Amino acid sequence: MRLPRLCSSDSTLHQATVIPWLNHQVDAASAAARWADTWSQAWPERDAEAIAALYSDAVVYRSPPFREPDLGLAGVRRYLRSEFSGERNIQCWFGEPVASGDRAAVEWWASWTEKGQELTFAGVTMLRFDGEGKVVDHRDYDNHVERREPPYPEWSST
Repeated sequence: MRLPRLCSSDSTLHQATVIPWLNHQVDAASAAARWADTWSQAWPERDAEAIAALYSDAVVYRSPPFREPDLGLAGVRRYLRSEFSGERNIQCWFGEPVASGDRAAVEWWASWTEKGQELTFAGVTMLRFDGEGKVVDHRDYDNHVERREPPYPEWSST
């Protein structure tokens, strides 16, 4: 198994700490596909409960990456309700998950109206799953423009 590595300023590599809940018994590709399917249906409907059902009680939910994470299901629900309260006319697309071991990456693209402003976000969510296929670690990385813009034609196939 290849462990993540950290680079230091002197260009030497150091092995990262092993995550204690690392689990290779889960089918991360199926869990990630279920995650993407649920988000694609529930986000436009602003259905926080359908999305929360994908997550473990002990989830660490980080979105965006530079703020403190939302912890546990209560944190996920709080985050979703806060975000969904301002989003209108939501359109979203999800790419095919890329999975390895208990982790997966899912590319996504979404547009909505917030406070009268059209927004489009393009991003990737990094997911780690427990043995039951529930998300225990969620990290979003994204960029946005202040306009509504659909994905470019080759987006989901690249």
